[in-house]
Amino acid sequence: MNWAQAIADYKTYLKIERGLSLHTLENYTRDVKLLMAFLSHHQMEVSPLQIDSNVIQQFLYEEAKVKTAKTQARRLSGLKSFFNYLVFESYRENNPADLMEAPKLGRKLPQVLTVAEIEKLLEQIDLSHPQGLRNRAIIETLYGSGLRVSELVEMTLSNLFLKENMIRVFGKGGKHRLVPLGAYSKKYLTIYIEEIRSEQKIDPKCKDLVFLNRNGRGLTRMMIFTIIKSLVPLANLKKKVSPHSFRHSFATHLLENGADLRTIQTLLGHESITTTEIYTHLETKHLKATLEQFHPRQKL
Repeated sequence: MNWAQAIADYKTYLKIERGLSLHTLENYTRDVKLLMAFLSHHQMEVSPLQIDSNVIQQFLYEEAKVKTAKTQARRLSGLKSFFNYLVFESYRENNPADLMEAPKLGRKLPQVLTVAEIEKLLEQIDLSHPQGLRNRAIIETLYGSGLRVSELVEMTLSNLFLKENMIRVFGKGGKHRLVPLGAYSKKYLTIYIEEIRSEQKIDPKCKDLVFLNRNGRGLTRMMIFTIIKSLVPLANLKKKVSPHSFRHSFATHLLENGADLRTIQTLLGHESITTTEIYTHLETKHLKATLEQFHPRQKL
């Protein structure tokens, strides 16, 4: 078995057996392709069934010179998954990356926007322009329902229930969940769909997608990044803002206003509650105000 065949079989397994999205498939196989490129560059003729831990360690050592700890950890995780697949299918007897340890990662707190900062960003959108109404609907939906950017670009009309104020969202691993639609999200989605999208010439392949570019085709993740990035300097914000900032803000603001972690976990589509726990990083000011309000020994 050569590398190309092993990767092709692995992708088929991830798609059919685990139901992963195309974006996730590319992430998983990218790590293996980089290992394959490393072997080619160093003229190492070794198959996926023969490679041992020493060779993988060399690859990871070279990666460590130029990559962050987070990327290194992700790379090792991807390789472990690939070789676990080969063991599972009885192509190999062991996983050569199994005993390797990823670099320790500090838990980085997510960048969160205040409500005032979100409103300031929204104020920069030119609503007199057709794309402006679309962009307003995009940001309102990201913040109002806490969607991942991939979930937003793949959102369809058939899974948007405006009367019921709900969206059926397809998240990681092909799992779906129902997420409430906020009042502002519903308002701008309705305007965009009825007044802008309805007037477009739409590519037949994209007729069910909610958000379209000016050519009637689906938006990419990078387009969403570009839309948001263009608003940041106009709003004079010094924070690093991305589509995920709105998801972080959605979860944080819910927590600050009394929502419980289990509810937030369900809304975000997190498989594990430990993933949701990162949002417990409430601002010091909020914590102090809560303590002063509710603790019986805070006032003389």
